[in-house]
Amino acid sequence: MDATKSPASEAPPASHSAAPKLQVLIADDDSLSRKILAAKLGKSGYDVRLATTGDEAWEILVSADSPRLVVLDWMMPGKSGVQICELIRSKVSTRYVYVVLVTGKSLQDDIITGLQAGADDYLKKPYDFAELQARLRTGQRILDLEQRLIDVQNALHFQATHDGLTGLLNRNAILEALERELSRVARDQTSSVGVALIDLDHFKVIKDTYGHTVGDRVLCESMVRGKAELRPHDFLGRYGGEEFLAVLPGCNSEDCKTVAERIRARIASQPITCDENSVHISASLGVTCSADWPKNTDGLSLIRAADEALYRAKSAGRNRVEVAPGVVENK
Repeated sequence: MDATKSPASEAPPASHSAAPKLQVLIADDDSLSRKILAAKLGKSGYDVRLATTGDEAWEILVSADSPRLVVLDWMMPGKSGVQICELIRSKVSTRYVYVVLVTGKSLQDDIITGLQAGADDYLKKPYDFAELQARLRTGQRILDLEQRLIDVQNALHFQATHDGLTGLLNRNAILEALERELSRVARDQTSSVGVALIDLDHFKVIKDTYGHTVGDRVLCESMVRGKAELRPHDFLGRYGGEEFLAVLPGCNSEDCKTVAERIRARIASQPITCDENSVHISASLGVTCSADWPKNTDGLSLIRAADEALYRAKSAGRNRVEVAPGVVENK
């Protein structure tokens, strides 16, 4: 396995190149027109959903996994097509919805009204099905373009917040996570945040002895093991070099020590094999908890306390956990 590709490393969201059939909503109170259009679009590969009134169409559009291609009749019981367009543009903001408004109205003012309400395209009855298909394909291209832009945005965000080697949060991102959790504790006044600073023992010797490739593999695999001992809502990031920072929401000092001991034991549980080398690895950890410090203690102060505890763990022989005693605020 490539030393830079850890099997449990985080990764940016996958692209949608193998997306399922695109859903399309047909909202029309004319039963015959609705059924004919549904059959034709179904044969063309669309996943069709139907609504007979404007209110029913709106319920579908605000539901989970709602269609993003919509064919709306202007005149329907309940909300009109124009009203639904206005609601879509004012309330549905997470993902773009492409709307084709269908009506028998033909005056220019009516067309302008429909487009200003938020319709993307406009068809006058009676319309040719091939023309509707072409307009839906235009809508699909726009939605596909939006998805590609979202994928690029997600990839750039991942690169900006994650370490390129381990796939864990980078230094800035893990510090931001710690400050967010401390802000939440200050707001709720009901919990605490634990901090564990993890340092791989004798890492420079390992890298000098076996080379950078093995060193990279040791970094990645040790953190795969460490992360396996964390909960889904815990945070783990690369703090620098062979140092890693774990942020443990809702943990008191005893909880932090327990988690840290599990991480330490897991990392040292067995050698790491790379390029026919069997490398014995261990880690020292310093931990502390926000509950043991004054309420206004910031994240960097907690990290400094954990770092002092880590130094004691190193001085005491490594492969151990030390807890910062803290300074309990006077009541």
